[in-house]
Amino acid sequence: MKTENKWSKITGWFISKPKLTGFLIFFIMLAVISSLALQRYEIVKKNRRQEMSNILHVVQQNLNHSLKNCYTTTLSLALTINDQGKPENFESVGKALVDSNPSIDAVQLVPNGVIKYIYPDNPAIINFDILHTESIKDEALETIRKGKIHFAGPLKLKQGGMGVVGRLPIYKRGKFWGFSAVMIRMETLLKSSGINSIKDSRYYFQFSKENPKTGVIDFFLPNKEDFSDKDYQVLSIPDGNWKIYLINKSKYGIVFEILPALVLALLFCIMFALFIMNLLKKPAELQLLVHNQKNKILDDEIKFKTIFDQAAIGIAHVDSVTGNLIEVNDQYCSMLGYTFEEMRSMSFRDITYKDDLDDNLRQLERLKNGEIRELNMEKRYVHKNGNLIWVNITYSPLWKKGEKPSSHISIIEDITAKKEAKDAIKKSEIRFKSLFEDSPIALWEEDFSYLKKYLIELNLIGKSRTEVAIFLDTHPEIVKKCISLVKVINVNNECLTLHYPKTKDDLMQPLENIINNDAMDSFKAQLLAITQGETRLTVDSKIKKSDGEYRDISLRWSIMPGYEETLERVIISTEDITARKISEEIVIQSQKKMESLINTIDGIVWECDYETYVFTYINKKAEEITGYTEEEWFSNGNFWGNTIHPDDRDWAINYCAIESEKSQQYDFEYRMIAKDGSIIWIRDIVNVIRENGKPVSLKGIMIDITKSKEAEKDLSNSFDLVTEQNKRLLNFSYIVSHNLRSHTSNIQSISALIETAETEEERFELVKMLQNVSNTLNETMLNLNEVVNIQTNINLIIENLNLKDNIDKILNILSEQIAFKKAVLDNNVAPEIFVKYNPAYLESILLNFISNAIRYSHPLRQPTIALKSYSENEKTVLEISDNGIGIDLKKYGDKLFGMYKTFHENPDSKGIGLFITKNQIDAMGGYVTVESKPNVGTTFKIYFK
Repeated sequence: MKTENKWSKITGWFISKPKLTGFLIFFIMLAVISSLALQRYEIVKKNRRQEMSNILHVVQQNLNHSLKNCYTTTLSLALTINDQGKPENFESVGKALVDSNPSIDAVQLVPNGVIKYIYPDNPAIINFDILHTESIKDEALETIRKGKIHFAGPLKLKQGGMGVVGRLPIYKRGKFWGFSAVMIRMETLLKSSGINSIKDSRYYFQFSKENPKTGVIDFFLPNKEDFSDKDYQVLSIPDGNWKIYLINKSKYGIVFEILPALVLALLFCIMFALFIMNLLKKPAELQLLVHNQKNKILDDEIKFKTIFDQAAIGIAHVDSVTGNLIEVNDQYCSMLGYTFEEMRSMSFRDITYKDDLDDNLRQLERLKNGEIRELNMEKRYVHKNGNLIWVNITYSPLWKKGEKPSSHISIIEDITAKKEAKDAIKKSEIRFKSLFEDSPIALWEEDFSYLKKYLIELNLIGKSRTEVAIFLDTHPEIVKKCISLVKVINVNNECLTLHYPKTKDDLMQPLENIINNDAMDSFKAQLLAITQGETRLTVDSKIKKSDGEYRDISLRWSIMPGYEETLERVIISTEDITARKISEEIVIQSQKKMESLINTIDGIVWECDYETYVFTYINKKAEEITGYTEEEWFSNGNFWGNTIHPDDRDWAINYCAIESEKSQQYDFEYRMIAKDGSIIWIRDIVNVIRENGKPVSLKGIMIDITKSKEAEKDLSNSFDLVTEQNKRLLNFSYIVSHNLRSHTSNIQSISALIETAETEEERFELVKMLQNVSNTLNETMLNLNEVVNIQTNINLIIENLNLKDNIDKILNILSEQIAFKKAVLDNNVAPEIFVKYNPAYLESILLNFISNAIRYSHPLRQPTIALKSYSENEKTVLEISDNGIGIDLKKYGDKLFGMYKTFHENPDSKGIGLFITKNQIDAMGGYVTVESKPNVGTTFKIYFK
């Protein structure tokens, strides 16, 4: 209780003296802030030095990387030196190395210390002896003594400027050959190190090296003033005995950085007492601020969680001490086939392939010991189903340097497919090498790149084949020059057999020492292929062996994929076909004799495959008879079917298939369509060739029987015409005998009655009756005469008539009858329909059918007549329909088109119109059909030829 009273008095004292309290708080806060400022100074200083160290390490890594690339470049350049100590393809290799490595400016080969080869070309330093030049020989000798690459300089370059020269000593058969060297200008070296790209107002760089002669430290960058009193850091580059300095520009930079904070802290101390009351007034504002910050943190966590879970690569949070998986994303689980819960209970050791585990643990120990700050490696995981998965994994520690290891983030990329592809490529290369060496065909690998450049210089690339051929024929010296530009890279064992007794060394000589005049045509063919942009070529050629024997060869020239532009790798196969050529010549002569015999046969001799119907042989008569060329006959298995007349196609193909299965020989007749569109009648005599009882091919002869078929058709048509004429003549004789006998009987009867008439009035009536009979007889004779004219008229005028226009003309003629009957006429005939017809016949036919449709309309309904036209079986059809009284076809169908046949009690009906119309249609080569029902209506269909 006393203690509480004591503290209450003290608190009350401070509250009652706000100025004194504020003064005390000011000094207390100032002391605390001063202590914090001192700590801040040390932290900033430490961070600044760490930053400087990081920048220096970046520059060091960049320089080391550039120098390692230089080592690879010099080593690659050294590999171009053959066993005789001569560089091969220096220009192309040097160009490729300089183009692919931006951190070098030139490459050199320095046999015995004398610069002989340089790219890019620089005549000023050719034959420059570095081992006998006082200013640079010491470092060159140091390189020989060390036996590894050493970078001399920076030094003044003979081509101007400062630079660094990296030299790798080369030994052939235990003896010093010379140097493989790279030259790097000072500007390039600084650019590749990243010094120029690091812009910072606080620091600057310096680059130095101890002069090997004087021992003096030389500085090579600007700002060479003494910086010993400034804060700086330095790193060494052992490969060149260089030192890189990073120097703080200001001595008091950190103090000036902290000073504003101290001033602000002082102001804070002064105003703290005033602000404390205001701060107590704003608890609600502080609570709102806390709430907003909480939501922002929550959003950031959600975003991170989303990125973590939905990343396209596997991500895992791993305990670095135990190896347990703390957190994994969905892609990581999917990659290994485990569920999230299963993964949480596992260690990375459980899923790492046992052969990769030890190396993985060693690398992690290096990471935990601080030897490296980031780890990237390839290893194998074991999938849940037991399969191995290759992954590229990156470990990023989550502890700061110097802290105790805690956990790390692993980023995993599935590279199984990439690994499998690499293995497949490696196997493919091994298999290709084996196939190349052991191939039963002679194979050459050659370099045509220099030849192509030469052809480009001659402006022959892209020229027409004819222009190039003429140029090569008229410039044999150019062809020989082209041969000398081809380099033989490799040959296989079979080449030695073909070119015996030449050895592999003989064949690896320049092509001009191998190729002879007999092979000039094949080489020209290769030149033509290159100028036309072709990548493959097959040509027959000849070679002359050392013993004078000529051999026929089949040469196949092919550019390897990926080298279509440069032609650096071309595969040429040469197969000895001498024996085959001799056999082929024998066969060709035999075939010529056989073809000569076959071509004398008046018919198409043919042979085809049974399964595909593709013709494998036809004689020359095939084109003479059908007009189709050999290429068209051989084109595909559908040729025969496509050329058969459509009306014969299906049954002919089916008949051929059925008979080929069961018969040894058969023949049949069908129509073919020639190339000019004419129809040819063919008699096809077929022989079936069988193997093991099954048909394998068909052979036969097609005989053109068109003329005999046309004669047969003409004979048949003549017979049909005579038969039809006889029928019509017989029918006409019946009509004439019946009708004339009826009229003559009437005349005889009336004449007899006139003789016996008792009065003049009776005789007058009988004479009047005789006159009527006479008029009727005259009308009958006119009708019979018109029918005769129709049947005998062979010089009818035929015109191309528009069907719709002629119908409209008839409708105008019958307009009064149509109006009187109130008939509805629906003319749906298309205006583009034309028929070849006699104009008078067409008018008579249309007038008769339409007028009959009006005349015999139904008395209880409005007449409706519809006309339409369409195509049926390649004929134009005119259909005329009405809703009139109709005709009983069962009763009168066979008499419908008879002469003087009437079927209704219409006084106007004479029975002659349909008879004449039918004869007119028949005379024009068409026909007419009828459909009718009593009291329903009638439909006539007129078929035009």
